[in-house]
Amino acid sequence: MLIARVLGATEIEVDGTVADLGGPLPRRLVTALLAAEGRAVTEEALAEAVWGDDAPVNPSSSIQVYVSRLRRVLGRSALPRAGEGYRLAADDTDAARFAADVRRGRELLDDERPGEALRSFDAALARWRGPAYADLPESPARAHLDELRAVAVEERLAARLASGDAPGVVGELEAAITTEPYRERRWELLILALYRSGRQAEALAALHRVRARLADDLGIDPGPALQRLESRLLAQDPGLLLTARPAPAVRPLSHFFGRSAELALIAELSAASRLVTLVGPGGAGKTRLAVEHAAAHDPWFVRLADVTDPALVPAAVAAAVGVRGSTVDAVATALGDRSGLLLLDNCEHVVAAAADLALTLLARCPGLRVLATSREPLGVDGERLLPVAPLPAADAIALLTDRVTAVRPGWRPDPADERALAGIAAALDGIPLALELAAARARVLSLTDLLGMFHDRFPALGPVPRGALAPHETLEAAVAWSVDLLAASDRAVLLRLWPFEGGFPLSALEDDLDALSGLVARSVVVADTTVTPTRYRLLEIVRAYCRKHDPQPERSRELHATWVRRLVEQHAPLLRGERSTHAIRVLNRELPNLRAGIAHDLTVAPAAALRTAGLLEWFWFRGGFVAEGLPLLRAVIAAAPDAPPVDRARAWVAAGLLRYIAGDMDAIEDLRTAEAILDGATGHDALDLRAHLAYYKALYWSVRGEFDRAVTQAGKAMELAGQVGEKYVGASAAMSLGAALTGAGQVAEGRRVLQQAHDQSLAVHQRWTAAMTGLLLARALLTGTPDAREALAVLRRALARFAEEDDIGNVLAGLHTGAYALALTGRAREAATLLVAVRRFAARRGIDPDATDPPRAAALAATLTPADLAAAEHAAADLEESALPALLGPPPGQD
Repeated sequence: MLIARVLGATEIEVDGTVADLGGPLPRRLVTALLAAEGRAVTEEALAEAVWGDDAPVNPSSSIQVYVSRLRRVLGRSALPRAGEGYRLAADDTDAARFAADVRRGRELLDDERPGEALRSFDAALARWRGPAYADLPESPARAHLDELRAVAVEERLAARLASGDAPGVVGELEAAITTEPYRERRWELLILALYRSGRQAEALAALHRVRARLADDLGIDPGPALQRLESRLLAQDPGLLLTARPAPAVRPLSHFFGRSAELALIAELSAASRLVTLVGPGGAGKTRLAVEHAAAHDPWFVRLADVTDPALVPAAVAAAVGVRGSTVDAVATALGDRSGLLLLDNCEHVVAAAADLALTLLARCPGLRVLATSREPLGVDGERLLPVAPLPAADAIALLTDRVTAVRPGWRPDPADERALAGIAAALDGIPLALELAAARARVLSLTDLLGMFHDRFPALGPVPRGALAPHETLEAAVAWSVDLLAASDRAVLLRLWPFEGGFPLSALEDDLDALSGLVARSVVVADTTVTPTRYRLLEIVRAYCRKHDPQPERSRELHATWVRRLVEQHAPLLRGERSTHAIRVLNRELPNLRAGIAHDLTVAPAAALRTAGLLEWFWFRGGFVAEGLPLLRAVIAAAPDAPPVDRARAWVAAGLLRYIAGDMDAIEDLRTAEAILDGATGHDALDLRAHLAYYKALYWSVRGEFDRAVTQAGKAMELAGQVGEKYVGASAAMSLGAALTGAGQVAEGRRVLQQAHDQSLAVHQRWTAAMTGLLLARALLTGTPDAREALAVLRRALARFAEEDDIGNVLAGLHTGAYALALTGRAREAATLLVAVRRFAARRGIDPDATDPPRAAALAATLTPADLAAAEHAAADLEESALPALLGPPPGQD
């Protein structure tokens, strides 16, 4: 995407990055091409533009050198040869956008929509950074843009005048006339503005001024438009006064972003119900959304945030409607059968009074509709609710960018700014009020500095601007308003929820559904009912407020860490059972909470951190969390040297597993350390861990090619499995024996034992063990006399089970094996593509699939040529990880 800017110094942005055009001469060349607006420019014309009368002896060669350099920066397709010259193919220019904004503004003004027209003209004029085509002063294209800019200035002032701001626009018109005193349109608008401001004598004096100026300087009379205006002024034509429909009671001055779906829903709900309530957290933009919908309906706007006594709600409504009296009865009597929209804003602190009033008015006034905003429903029969969520990321960034631009004239975000904008929008959860306040801080802070303010503390974003719709002076006041409305018990529950990262389930509140329902109803906790089980979270600004105001923060951290420990104790053992799919998904969902809980315990209860991290052994392993899990295990092992032996041994085993899948063949040392720690330990847990150690060592020695040692360890694992009495341990031990026998040359027996272990796993509902056995069986089918097609069929079933178990690491291991099977079937190109993609995605997780399957890695190196792998780099570049298993399917045309 190539975007050009010519309303100022020439700039070209290529795919979001501003290109370096070089010195003044190549910049003139680029500017001359842009001024042609996509038409071809001959080398002769380019030479005239670049050098004028001082062209070199052979300008053509110099131009070609500049073009060659520019193509390297802009892309060859951007500067194609065209006849005897060149053309510059820009996808978009600020000049074109400026012209479109002006055209749109004029259309809106003709359509009697001055407020929207004003925004369009403002957007148009904001695109100017200096003189048009500043790098090419003699460009004839400049005159057209300068004229259109002058028109935009005038029509913007006309839009302000049409909006009813006659007094405010007089000063700008005087300044505009001083700049260009012969543009009669400006005099016409000034005279009209003075007349509408009640300054008739000054309006006539302005007429005399322009008449004298034109006569003295140019020897001409005013044009027809001014002459007609003079006649109407002298006749005091009432049509000169603004007779358009009055503006709504509330007209925001800033641009509105997004919410198209919500606006459509309000219209839809309003057609079905006469009472619609917008509910959502403080600062989410409920008021602004309501005002945007109501702008077309000329509503009665009632700002209830200013009402402290519920008994005064009817009086506030009466004042807004223009009724003498202060009772609901007076309002209902005055409205009668009149049609209209009543906008009740900020009802949450007077919700009962607002509900009673709405119920009475709707019953007695059949033409009335009510649109309310509140942090909780009114609870009236027939009420339709529309939850107002924070802005999605794209709209939040757009709003933030617009508001930063308002306080930094001429600013355009560079890549670092764009990253910071996205980070700020995410940190503030897309809450419009927070974004508005953050943008105001951009006057004195860089965006990167601003983003740094939001880590672990409530953002100090300053006061709300004058004229904003927000009823609170600061962001903290907006959150405090919501929290202070809670009952004491609910407030205590809320304040202790801040340690939860990434949300939490109902069990985090010990299944206290009543307390949680109250917090959700009052919009301080967000419920995501699109997932099962329902997930709850605090908006980040609410969470920061709770962190700051929690009277017992350490207790809250401890409660959270205790919940994490219980969660792991409950679900980690299930990773080896028939409920492993459920367990891995629960733990994956709670990974941010696991990190936070272990980090807390590592500081204050290292033995607890060690136990939790060790119990997650298969979670780290199956999720491929090498880069995260291994350093954490090292930290907890070092921090808790006096923890119980089984817990310490389990952590060493987990570390050994992660070293193994990372390709570190010294992983056996960690397993040996675990074995030494267990020496003398008794009990079921110690016996179970010894059985697993033997099974792991059997797999390890098989990978190292020491199959006799592998068979010995597999036999030991089967013996210990019998002592443990856990069926899944026996299936795992048999699996390790089958792999060892295959490697030892007893291929047929190895395959038989693996098939038996696979069937045994399914019989006891061990789907993960069945998947792993399937992977090893596929490798056995590729050993000795290979049966690649059968191996691929077995692999596809194993990969489907690994995917169901969310075991990404072993999906990648299986795909690595699959690449070899594909190569054996003659599909070398697909094999190479799969291998390159697997290595890339595995490396991101700290996994080395070649090191954990040396026989297949060596065979692939011997089978695939460097040319195959080089061609695969391009083919694999666009592959998504989820698409890789499909490469193991049969070739086109085969079942």
